[in-house]
Amino acid sequence: MHVKKGDKVKIIAGKERRQPPATVLRVIPSENRVVVEGRNLVKKHRRGNPMLGTESRIEEIEAPLHVSNVQLWSDKLGKAVRTQKRWVGQDGKLFTTEADARASFASAPDRIRKVRYCAASEEIFD
Repeated sequence: MHVKKGDKVKIIAGKERRQPPATVLRVIPSENRVVVEGRNLVKKHRRGNPMLGTESRIEEIEAPLHVSNVQLWSDKLGKAVRTQKRWVGQDGKLFTTEADARASFASAPDRIRKVRYCAASEEIFD
């Protein structure tokens, strides 16, 4: 999935597309959905229980959006951007393949770190 919890995203489709960027609160990878703070609000009717002392109420909660309707926001460019995956080699150099990143180390590391990279702004999102 191209977005993670805590990322700033711009909604690019639907009724909320003219709103400013907001933060991702929750990611649901099994359904390819994300919950964005203060966006896609729906009313949820909650039934009260007199035995527990709670009253009926109507709440506004954030409903999940499909991940294809959001795009990562770059503060550097001030617009929504596309990202690519890159692997981090020795000295923080970025590589397009995991094999090239692994070859840059003198001794083979256990794990190579993968990051989201925007070529337009030369920004790393991880």
